[in-house]
Amino acid sequence: MTREQYILATQHNNLQRPESQQVFQVGIYGWRKRCLYFFVLLLMVTMIVNLALTIWILKVMKFSVDGMGNLRITNQGVRLEGKSEFLLPLYVKEIQSRKDSPLMLQSDRNVTVNARNNLGQITGQLTVGSHAVEAQGRRFEIKTEDGKKVLFSADENEISIGVEKLRVTGPEGAVFEQSVETPHD
Repeated sequence: MTREQYILATQHNNLQRPESQQVFQVGIYGWRKRCLYFFVLLLMVTMIVNLALTIWILKVMKFSVDGMGNLRITNQGVRLEGKSEFLLPLYVKEIQSRKDSPLMLQSDRNVTVNARNNLGQITGQLTVGSHAVEAQGRRFEIKTEDGKKVLFSADENEISIGVEKLRVTGPEGAVFEQSVETPHD
C-alpha cells in the first residue's frame, strides 16, 4: 500500500495514527553528508592531480606513438638519436652513426669492445684507455684501406710487416737480440 492510499483510507475512517509510532528519516543528513561530500571532493582533486602529473611526465619524457624521447622504434629495430648514457652494459648487433656525423663513444675510464663465441667466452678484446690502447686475441692485423693487403700482423709466434719500405726513426736505430735473416735472391 502506498502512502497516498494509506492517507485516503485513514481519512474516511477517521482513524488516527497512534502517537507511539515514530517516523524514521531515510538518507544521510548533517555532518555525515558533509564528510561524504568532502571525501568525494578530495577524490576528484586527487584524480585531477594524478592525471595532470601523468600528462606532464609524458610530455617531459617525450613519449609518442613511435617511442620515447630520443629512442624510436622502427621496422629495422630501435633507433637512438642524440646523446645517450648507458649505465649498464649494452648488447647490440650493430651500431651505426648517421651518414653525416661520426660515431663517438666516451667514457671516464676506458672503452672496451668484446667479441664472444657462441658459449659466451671472450675471444677478442679491444680496450681504449687513457694511457694505452690494448688488443687481446689470437691474431692482430692492420690492413690497407681496401682490406686486400695486410700491412702488419702479429700472433704468438711471429710479427709480420708487409710494407715495401720500413723506416726506423729512433735515435738508436734498430736493435736485434737474435740473428736477422734476409731473403736470398
